[in-house]
Amino acid sequence: MTNKGKKVAVEYTVFLDDGTQIDSNIGDDPLVFVLGTHQVFPALEEALEGLVAGDQKEINLKPEQAYGPIVQEAFKEVDLEAVPASFRYVGAVLGVQDPAGGVFPIRVHQINENKAVLDFNHPLAGKGLRFSVKVLEVQ
Repeated sequence: MTNKGKKVAVEYTVFLDDGTQIDSNIGDDPLVFVLGTHQVFPALEEALEGLVAGDQKEINLKPEQAYGPIVQEAFKEVDLEAVPASFRYVGAVLGVQDPAGGVFPIRVHQINENKAVLDFNHPLAGKGLRFSVKVLEVQ
């Protein structure tokens, strides 16, 4: 049975509130993590507690339980010249490397005459997620 400290292997498919599938590991390696260590969303971990291998569950996360709400302070206006020419359109996604070496996506939200508004929110901020999960193994 899944509980804190147990290693859990799951297969999953993730959907937006509107039913659009955005991720799945079905047919690939399972997602393996230790329950209670916050390697996945805490609300997802909580919903998995008490399940056994073979169990399937639909789990709905509100935006606050996933990538958080849209933060207005995360929209920044910059000179258009600061945006590479090939990314000067609404919806373009620039990848900026963070200090840890990861790539952080920044979306072009708006283009004005000589300014661009960039959105530093996570692309899934403000969105609810639905996980369809199957527990494959518990150790």
